Amino acid sequence: MSTGTLDTPAPRPPLTRKDLRADHPTWCPGCGDFAVLASFHRVLEKMQLPHERIVTLAGIGCSSRFPYFVNSHGGHFIHGRALPFASGVSLSRDDLHVFVFGGDGDGFSIGGNHLQHAGRKNIKMTYVIMDNSVYGLTKKQTSPTSPIGFKSKTDTTGAFDRPINPMNTLLASGATFVARSHATQVNHMVEMFERAMKHDGFSVIEILSECVEFFPGAFDTSVPRKGGSFVAIEEKRGDGSPEDANRHDPTNLESAFALANEQWPGVFGVFYQVNRPTKNALEAGLIAKARERTKGASDLDLLRATFNRLR
Repeated sequence: MSTGTLDTPAPRPPLTRKDLRADHPTWCPGCGDFAVLASFHRVLEKMQLPHERIVTLAGIGCSSRFPYFVNSHGGHFIHGRALPFASGVSLSRDDLHVFVFGGDGDGFSIGGNHLQHAGRKNIKMTYVIMDNSVYGLTKKQTSPTSPIGFKSKTDTTGAFDRPINPMNTLLASGATFVARSHATQVNHMVEMFERAMKHDGFSVIEILSECVEFFPGAFDTSVPRKGGSFVAIEEKRGDGSPEDANRHDPTNLESAFALANEQWPGVFGVFYQVNRPTKNALEAGLIAKARERTKGASDLDLLRATFNRLR
């Protein structure tokens, strides 16, 4: 029985990962998306966000099944259009934590245009692009990040289109937080999630997540247990040491682009992070000024006054 009142709600028990789980994931055994989901649950548990303030949205694709597996508000939107929907949610309910999940097709192809605008507007949300370099749900077609030479149902002799550089694209979008991680590095993913969630603005993380069915081994060169190397970005600490001069300054856009253009598989971590007014704050300021001009009149009063003028 609740012991709270209308003014003082009863204290809640701590939120656990079990509370945050919904349906059992239906990805293929060995899919990297399992680790991404587990990391996300871990961060939500750590940050103790109330259920009613979490929103998970997605487009279409294997990774976009994410909302089904998180116990929160959620929605599965049409391909590539999750960002406009998420923008409306964020702008109308600034108190919510809005998360969008998608794949390389959803983010860099069909939804590419929406990504550009969400980034430049700096709308408060966290966008996670689970990049597997292939259209896996539809059983192996070339995606925007498939490498040259990749053989698929749409490029039976090998892809020859130059792939998108995801980090270059994200930086150019105007996003104020841009990071990259890897599904085999759970602690690193958790750190990137947490930093993105605390960022006031549009934060985006690209996570390399292997499709074991249609592009196995795509990211082996960045997996140490498979002979590759996972190189984390060393950020400046401001400690005045000689080593600090060579560390990355995430507020420097030029340096971020330089990291983005490093030879594959490149580096992992926060490429860029700056503070800039969010569209949420700018619109709230505009509304507040309008309220001041109308002396606090209600929406209904304003509507009635408008109709009266039209008579």
